[in-house]
Amino acid sequence: MSRGFFTILAAQFFSSLADNALLFGAIALLKSLGAPPWQTPVLQQSFVFAFIVLAPFVGPFADALPKGKVMFISNAIKMGGCLAMLAGVHPLLAYGVVGVGAAMYSPAKYGILTEFFPPDKLVWANGWMEGLTVAAIILGAVLGGLLIGDQVLAYASHWLGAMPFQSGLDSAPKFALAAILALYLIAAAFNLYVPNLPIDHRLPTRTLPYILRDFWSCFRQLWTDPLGQVSLAVTALFWGAGSTLRLIVLVWAAAALHLNLEQATQLTAVVAIGIGIGAALAGKAVPLDHSVRVLPVGIAMGLTVVAMVFVRDWRSAVPMLALIGIMAGYFVVPMNALLQHRGHLLMGAGHSIALQNFNENISILLMLGAYAVMIQAELPIQAIVVIFGLFVAASMALLARFHGHDQD
Repeated sequence: MSRGFFTILAAQFFSSLADNALLFGAIALLKSLGAPPWQTPVLQQSFVFAFIVLAPFVGPFADALPKGKVMFISNAIKMGGCLAMLAGVHPLLAYGVVGVGAAMYSPAKYGILTEFFPPDKLVWANGWMEGLTVAAIILGAVLGGLLIGDQVLAYASHWLGAMPFQSGLDSAPKFALAAILALYLIAAAFNLYVPNLPIDHRLPTRTLPYILRDFWSCFRQLWTDPLGQVSLAVTALFWGAGSTLRLIVLVWAAAALHLNLEQATQLTAVVAIGIGIGAALAGKAVPLDHSVRVLPVGIAMGLTVVAMVFVRDWRSAVPMLALIGIMAGYFVVPMNALLQHRGHLLMGAGHSIALQNFNENISILLMLGAYAVMIQAELPIQAIVVIFGLFVAASMALLARFHGHDQD
């Protein structure tokens, strides 16, 4: 592994670690403010909204500058959102600012892979990127769960004296936000050393009408390309399902396993561990030209989610959640690599990743919206789990039927 790729991975790891810990810090802050339960999925929606609205612009922005610089600017915006939350801005608004930074960051962090590696190394590079991202999700869930507990604040107060209370960090959620801010600073330091690569696919003009027409043209081009179509559909479904599943597990763990929020956040890390294992297996076993053949694994994943309703003990939950993660990682990494390869050939890495984010986050927005409606309707969590799992399995079966032989 080269030093340049190591720097890219380190920058992504710490930024993603902060993002994932911040989610649980923001959820804890909402609870401390007495917010109603439906605001938890809306919190995640406020984050992904920027991915949809800014999609026509973040791709050209990522392709117009060295991607290391784009990552630094984006990380600074995330820090601003974290600071705003710490200063008392409502979490729904402040987390939306973090979403703006994340929307700008994503085309750069994935787009740089297509500039740094040849096509035959993309699945391998994506395996590393997804593996480190998953590690950040795991540690972010564990770290977030620890930081929102009163024990960490009490321990810090013991060693730091009255400082946390004098500086306004007088609750566990606020102390968590301050610690997460330090992670963003570490990510920013690595961003400064990301290699500068030649700028690719710069727009000939930057007027608003041209940017919107260019985005629509790329959107149609990727959706009408058979391999672009299936990879877009699968990755959109995966991330919509993954974001919703993370919140479902929190509620399911409380209802079925009788765990508190701190314990439930750490249980979500089990899924992430599985995704890391699945990503590593895919990186070794699935070549780019056989990516579509992993679709049946997505069907099995959906059916395994349905089986969660029969689990009543955390010792049984751990291997089941790990298995769900393994299957998820195994089928999404090849799809990511395929989408990046097709997008880079058709329109440029930044453009294609922005389009991927646009579609993925519409999926997240819709799935989280459906989940919020089901919570508001007071549907039992067991029913929500079954509906969710069957939807994923049916969607993957449909994609496998129409696209299962596209690369044969």
